[in-house]
Formats: sequence, structure tokens, C-alpha cells
Amino acid sequence: MTTMPPCADTPLAREQAGLDACVHCGFCLQACPTYLALEDENDSPRGRIVLMRALADGTLPPSDADLREHIDRCLGCRACETACPSGVPYGHLLEATRATLRGGQAPTVAARALLRVFSHRPLMRAAMALARLLAATPIPTLLMKLPGRIGFGMAMLAATEFPLERAKYRAEGNGENGSAALLLGCVMEGLFTDTNRATERVLIRNGYEMVAAPSQGCCGALHAHAGDLDAARRLARRNIEAFERSGARYVVTNAAGCGAMMKEYDHLLSGDAEWSERARAVSSRVRDVSELLAAVGPQSGGVLPFTVAYDAPCHLQHAQRVTTAPIAVLEAIPGIQLVPLDESDQCCGSAGIYNLIEPETSNAVLARKLDRIVASHASLVATGNPGCLMQIGAGLLRSDMQARVVHPIDLLDASYAAD
Repeated sequence: MTTMPPCADTPLAREQAGLDACVHCGFCLQACPTYLALEDENDSPRGRIVLMRALADGTLPPSDADLREHIDRCLGCRACETACPSGVPYGHLLEATRATLRGGQAPTVAARALLRVFSHRPLMRAAMALARLLAATPIPTLLMKLPGRIGFGMAMLAATEFPLERAKYRAEGNGENGSAALLLGCVMEGLFTDTNRATERVLIRNGYEMVAAPSQGCCGALHAHAGDLDAARRLARRNIEAFERSGARYVVTNAAGCGAMMKEYDHLLSGDAEWSERARAVSSRVRDVSELLAAVGPQSGGVLPFTVAYDAPCHLQHAQRVTTAPIAVLEAIPGIQLVPLDESDQCCGSAGIYNLIEPETSNAVLARKLDRIVASHASLVATGNPGCLMQIGAGLLRSDMQARVVHPIDLLDASYAAD
């Protein structure tokens, strides 16, 4: 009688081809922020794949504490995928491993509660409303220097304030470049509402017609990264229906993590006969806002005299492989002086809810990022993901640095307002 390994017929077992693709060459080591910060082979992509293989073949049980620790420490930034010559789908392996380890449960009670809020629209809207009210008071600024998670959380809220004077204008366009429906997002619509409106104005000015997708919700990225693939699939199906009904030629995102998730709905639902083709069709229409603007050549606006460093969100550069389009957006702004940021392709340590469940490692990764920002002498750091905006922004505020963080679309919108 043959004994099946403990992880047979699990999400990880179904990703066996990805595990087999790794040849342990080590090119991923210097691309991995946790390896650079902790200098432990077990906290590198290559080391974690060894652990994943041991889990898959039954050498290590799912209850092994060290296995869980090293898997939990992974940021999921996917920088290793860019560096890998063998095409290992590390992001999919990580999600499958976490789903296998916990049967779809997030690692802590706090993380599970947070994911539950994001998966239920009424709870999410209430939570975001409370966060907006708090952010509008002096409380986050007063408390942001407190030690621990409370202080950092306050600093993250304080970082949602737009660092420039924001002037509204009426956007006009002819819609000649096609229709687009914006993924509003959870944190983007909740805490960066003005950035969403700026995204709509900028796209209209550049020849896109904006249409609504009213039944949309959370993209499911946070749930997938935590291993709750069932919740991620439920959320994906809801969004697929919403954007199908919109009839839009493009589904546009201004949050790198959400865009990466939606572009991979076809993989998430690949085993679902009813939804796989619909998922593929919607995924093929997803674009980051910078991609749509770069495709038509973004119009120039008024002068903004700022020194700007671009920090690439991990899930834009490494998951979506969008690298030049955000630069094209920034270069369309007269007066902007773009300065290089060393290790701009490295993670800032945010990684969804990672900074809440692994604060020590997150802070170590962020410290390296802040050092590079100081060396750049930039007055503004531009990045296109809400987690990065809040993580880097909080680090800058708590370190008493003069630089501030901003979404590239907000800069282009400010340039149009100044025109």
C-alpha cells in the first residue's frame, strides 16, 4: 500500500511544475530584500523553495514552526522572478504554500480580522470612513512618533495627506482612445479618494472615456497573499462580473498590487471550468494607468519645479513587468527633475499587511529604502501603490526627513491644474 505525502492534493501540490523549475542557481539572492536584511539562506527565495519542496514531499510537516516562520517572513515582492533565469513562478508558489500551511487562514487573529473587513463591503466602507475621519485630525501627526505598531500606524495615516496644494479642474476629452473602468480599490478609494478622482481626470484629458463598474469590490490580493485563496476567488468572481457589465475596453488600476492580482485572475481561477475563460478575458483588459497614458503619449501640463525620485512598486515592476511607463508619465511634466534612486527596484517593506504582522523585518527593509532616498536628495518620491505610499511616507515622517511621497498620477494631475 502506497502512503501519500501529507501535502498531496493541496494548492502547493498543484504547483509542482513551478517547484521543479528552480535549479538553485542563486541569482535570486541579491534581489531578495529579506535575504539582504537578515542574511539567512532560509529567508531567500532559493532557501524557501527548498522548504516548499520538503513540505510537498512530506519531509517537513505543515506544523513545523521554522518552516512557517521563514515562509511568513517572505514579503512576496517577486523581485526574484525578475532575476530568475528559469522563470520560476515564485509568487504563485508562495500563495500556494501559505494556503497549504493554514488551510486558507491568515497567520494571526489580527490579520484574519483585517482580511474579513476587506472582503465585506459594508465593513470595509465603515473602516475606511473611520480612518478618513482620523486622518483629517491632528491625532496621527501627534502620535506618529510612538514606538511600535500604534505609532507606525498613525504615521501611515498621516502620510495619506497630499504634500502639494491640490487644485481641481474640469477635465475635457473626446474619448478617442477607448473606454476605461477604474478599479476603485479598498485603500485607494478609502484613503486616497482624491488620487482616484485625479486618475479619472488625467485619463479623460488624454482621450479615454471613463465608465462605471458599480458592483466592484476588493480585488482579493491581500487574501491571496495570505493564503486565503477561496476568499480571493470569491472576490475575483464578483469583479469579473462587474467589469464585464461595464463594457469598458480597459480595466484600469492605479494600485500596483491590485493590478497584478487582476492580471492573474486567469491563474487564480484556472481550475474553475465556469469562470476560467471569463477570468482570462477580463485579465487581458487590465492595464495600469501609466500603461494607458504611455500608450498615447501623455499630454504635457504646467510647470512643477520639483526634484523627484521614482520608486518602483514591486508588483508593478516584478509582477506586471511595467517599468518604463511610469517614467514616461513623470517625464511629461515640465519642470520635473528626475533623479536616480539606488535600489528603486527593491521592496519598501509594506507588502500588503506584512508591515502589521512582521514589523521587525518590515522596518529593517524600510530602513534600507530610506537610506537610498536620503542619498538621492529628492524632494518628492513618486510611487504607484497605496501600501508603498503609506509605508515610505510613514518612514519619512518618523525619521524627520524633508522628502515626501506622492502618486505619479497626482503629480501629472497637479501639472494639468497648473496649466
